[in-house]
Amino acid sequence: MIKLTVIIPTFNEEAYIEDALFSVAFADEIIVVDSFSTDKTPEIAKKYATKFLQRKFDNFSNQKNFALKEATGDWVLFVDADERVTHSLEAEIKETLQNPKHGGYKINFPHFYMNRFLYHHSDDVLRLVKREGAVFSGTVHEKLHCEGSIGKLKNKMLHFTYKGLENYISKKESYAWFQAQQQFDKGKKTTWFHLLFKPSYRFFRSFILKGGFRDGVPGMTVAAVNAYGVFERYVKLMLLHKKSR
Repeated sequence: MIKLTVIIPTFNEEAYIEDALFSVAFADEIIVVDSFSTDKTPEIAKKYATKFLQRKFDNFSNQKNFALKEATGDWVLFVDADERVTHSLEAEIKETLQNPKHGGYKINFPHFYMNRFLYHHSDDVLRLVKREGAVFSGTVHEKLHCEGSIGKLKNKMLHFTYKGLENYISKKESYAWFQAQQQFDKGKKTTWFHLLFKPSYRFFRSFILKGGFRDGVPGMTVAAVNAYGVFERYVKLMLLHKKSR
């Protein structure tokens, strides 16, 4: 019988982690890898997790790869603390694993913001994979790799990623530092093209091309903050070069 491991990375997620753990209770193994939370996250997670691990955070890929080495299931599902597996998605995962046709499966994530799900601001992300050969790369917006072809599940994963505008902007600024460092290490530099065109295009892509305008004010807000995040990335890259002189 095929066994499923769920891996959940955490840091100060006491308001979200319990519901996430409830939503994946069907898994054969649940691993929580925590970045030394200072709130009640460890206390809550230990009640439900098969394995509770702690590791000092350096980047997202290393954190998840560390937990991946501890997994014993044939397949692994990666879930964040602010995400929820619905009953329909649970049923589809169980059915899929009875006779998997691919080495990994993408899941669609409609984001929740301003009390609504933004179905025109969603992403298809590889989250369900065979454990053997699976690995993450990249320091931020890490990419999961798996052996074999990739399919897509029909049902969606709920994502409560935006915990208010201030938190959303703070999250983008944090990611911007990781992305800037990654580009700095590759020798890339900031140009006027990056500062002017790239943020504008990100807004256009999110609000127009992806249909964010259909989500009204929340869609416009998300598009604007995404554009701001791109701008911040290149400003921080410019600062890193100045510090290195």
